[in-house]
Amino acid sequence: MPQPRRLTVRNEGVDLFEHAPCGLAVLDAGGRFLTTNATLSSWVGVGGEELVGRRFQDLLSVAGRILHETHLAPLLLMRGSVEEMAVELVAAGGERLPVLLNATRDAGTSGDVTRVAIFKAAERRRYERDLLNAKDQARSLQSQLEESNAALAKRLKEERDLGKLREEFIAVLGHDLRNPLASIQAGAKLLGREVASPKAVRVLALMEGSVLRMSGLIDNVLDFARGRLGGGITLDRNATEPLEPILRQVVDELRSGTGRDIATEFDLAAPVNCDRARIAQLVSNLLGNALTHGAENRPIVLTARSTSEVFEVSVTNGGVPISPGAMERLFQPFFRGGTQPSKQGLGLGLHIASQIAQAHGGRIEVQSSHAETRFTFRIPLGTEAVGNGDGGTDLSGGG
Repeated sequence: MPQPRRLTVRNEGVDLFEHAPCGLAVLDAGGRFLTTNATLSSWVGVGGEELVGRRFQDLLSVAGRILHETHLAPLLLMRGSVEEMAVELVAAGGERLPVLLNATRDAGTSGDVTRVAIFKAAERRRYERDLLNAKDQARSLQSQLEESNAALAKRLKEERDLGKLREEFIAVLGHDLRNPLASIQAGAKLLGREVASPKAVRVLALMEGSVLRMSGLIDNVLDFARGRLGGGITLDRNATEPLEPILRQVVDELRSGTGRDIATEFDLAAPVNCDRARIAQLVSNLLGNALTHGAENRPIVLTARSTSEVFEVSVTNGGVPISPGAMERLFQPFFRGGTQPSKQGLGLGLHIASQIAQAHGGRIEVQSSHAETRFTFRIPLGTEAVGNGDGGTDLSGGG
């Protein structure tokens, strides 16, 4: 195997000193340059001959000079050496050069001299700065995370407290509104058994109609409150109990309370998997809307049919057609369209009806012309309902 060519010992030593991959210097007892290599001269931009006689600390930055006086020089005097001391050299053009230096002091027979080896440390400094920045960012992120967790815990507690308050509010609202109404209804029925004059009968009929209407308004207000403050409309589905009896009950109550003609057509051959009470509420709201807006000299028609594929309910009335502008806002909460002052309502009936439809996986469609206005509620049967099913339906938006 061929041997690598070697320089002469004298030339090799000179070449190693001058062109070493680090800066080399020898300083006298006063810290002045006795000699430097070409590497260090090229780094600071000053020739070797020009450096001879200058103080080493003159090449340092202000912070480096302070470190030299407080740390470097005392350590050399006491310990005779320093290792990996981080300082900055300032080149002739003002450029700062981060370096690490090792130094040994020799006070032997050859005189008091200090030998210095200097290594560039720009990459190491950059890595250290990046590491410190990363640590700062990590601490900042941890602090933000702790603040976020604390805020989340606080908000969670507030939401729990608010949820409890919502439940109490809804319960109190229902209790305080329903109980007086039930007393009025019971009193009207008792009077109906005793009073026989035609005028009294008419007054009691008006009272019973007002009670019925107020009961529907309370149901709508409570459902809207549950949607805005609680969990929304919930369903209790049942496919075994017949639906027709409860629909007839709704019609009978509205007939007796308003004296209006409501025609019915029922064909409920197939069982309907639905919440019977909610469907009755939906039908009551649609009929209430027809009673309010429909022509009094024309009957209202309620049809309900079910097959193995679909359940459909429609309410039809005559009268002035719904305007395009009103049609766009028809199912929004508190929208009352062109309701007459004597027939004011909260504007929640159609909104609640639309939410009940959505909870069952269906929707309400409207067709309105001079001939008739028809609201049609339709849900597919035999498939999973679209929407929240047995959960809650949010009432925060329009239908």
